[in-house]
Amino acid sequence: MNPLGVRALQTVIWIALAGSLVVQVVLVILLAHDLGGPGAVPHLAVGIVFLGVVCLQVVGVSILRLLTLVRHGQVFSARAFGFVDAIIGAVAAGAVLVAALAGIAVYLNRTQPGDALAPGAVALVCGAALVTAGVALVIYVQRQLLVQATSTDARAARLQAELDGVI
Repeated sequence: MNPLGVRALQTVIWIALAGSLVVQVVLVILLAHDLGGPGAVPHLAVGIVFLGVVCLQVVGVSILRLLTLVRHGQVFSARAFGFVDAIIGAVAAGAVLVAALAGIAVYLNRTQPGDALAPGAVALVCGAALVTAGVALVIYVQRQLLVQATSTDARAARLQAELDGVI
């Protein structure tokens, strides 16, 4: 892989991780202050936003680790599976969190007078949760391809060693 492309992607991810820390430290606190009404629902929504940012951070750090393996030519190794599994788990957890936000919206529509969220908006959030779960499944399929490529790479190395022994 092009080293310049790897470095550029690492830079973008580091900037995104720094921005996510700002979101966690500043914006989540401000959101909690703005939603500071009585009840557990606003605090639950803030917690979901916080955990959603954590999911994004897990994905970012895991991709950084995979890029390090790419840079060293070791991406087709067993070490990569843990990072890919972390990405799958974080994306799946993100899908559950998005679905939880839709559930909170439905709850608020039924219990709060006035500013009800349109049912179409709730459906869009549910669609976003479904698409996010689909992304987790696509990454899982890619993991299976990595397993296959890793075993093929190991098999090729073993055959090369046998061939070298014969020659």
